[in-house]
Amino acid sequence: MDLTEYRNSISEKARVDDLMRLLPGEKLPAVLDIGARDGFISKLLIDHCSIVTALDLEQPAIEHERIRCVKGDITALYFADASFNLVFCAEVLEHIPTHLLRTACLELARVSSDYVLIGVPYKQDIRCGRSTCGTCGKINPPWGHVNRFDEDRLRELFPEFTVIKQSFVGETDAQTNALSCGLMDMAGNPYGTYSQQEPCINCGASLKPPPERRLWQKVLTKVAFTTTSIQKKFVAPHPNWIHMLLHR
Repeated sequence: MDLTEYRNSISEKARVDDLMRLLPGEKLPAVLDIGARDGFISKLLIDHCSIVTALDLEQPAIEHERIRCVKGDITALYFADASFNLVFCAEVLEHIPTHLLRTACLELARVSSDYVLIGVPYKQDIRCGRSTCGTCGKINPPWGHVNRFDEDRLRELFPEFTVIKQSFVGETDAQTNALSCGLMDMAGNPYGTYSQQEPCINCGASLKPPPERRLWQKVLTKVAFTTTSIQKKFVAPHPNWIHMLLHR
């Protein structure tokens, strides 16, 4: 994925702008940016605090005198309790293996002395855009998103915190059904998110677009699309992202 093109998209600018709008009004001494990647968010956060600790599974390479780059795992943070005034975590929790999600959220809460700012897809139908791994043949969710969130789910994951700001960004009508999903799986999921950076969640191999479809696969795909288009007439769109600022 070309991060520059992604950052410049209208939807991504709206998402980032909204997250920055939800930041606490006061300047904070220390902020932890979870999943920092290229440092784009870390550099924006530095305008709102004294020091940003940019953390990812591989140590980020961000050159800034007030940004500290570290390698770490969200499910086992090595920081002391209440080390940061704000923990910023967007585009991360949807990727955490479901059996480790609660552990990850407990860790975010533990190292925060005051605030946690969360950004996740809202009520995402993770059956849409599935891909089939060419190496192991197993099914992958879109963009490696294995968890689904709404307001209640986020509150339940952070029971010690109170929601002080909440917002929704974007709009999507991407929804499917069991029949369409099954047909697309049988057809090899030709329209899956094969451009994602995340590898197969089952074997770890890079996802690659499937070979040219055979006639029977094209027929299954056509039936799946037809079924989904009929369903859309009866289903209302909903927000694409939910952002939540929590306070201890």
